Amino acid sequence: TVEVFAAVRLVSGNNSCSGRVEVFAAGYWGTVCGNSWDINDATVVCRQAGCGDAVAVTRNAQFGQGSGIIWMDNVHCSGNETSVFECSHNGLGAHYCGHYQDAGVICEGMSL
Repeated sequence: TVEVFAAVRLVSGNNSCSGRVEVFAAGYWGTVCGNSWDINDATVVCRQAGCGDAVAVTRNAQFGQGSGIIWMDNVHCSGNETSVFECSHNGLGAHYCGHYQDAGVICEGMSL
């Protein structure tokens, strides 16, 4: 059997460990809404991206607006999850959001 692990990437940042948060689901990359986006959520994304801990969160498309699907809204992580997909949210694709609210992160590390 082949297991498909949900992926995360950081786009349009100054390096590979900062940028707009995009997640891969159902064959498409999409964005995460900045509603309720906080340091715990960012910490999970940074670790998942191999970038250590989060040092800052951004909302309102600080790293530019994404396009296509907005996959996640109202993400709530404790900070201990290994993947942002383990955190609670409205459900994939369920959002009250526009790309002008896209979430971003700045992580401490540089991924390899």
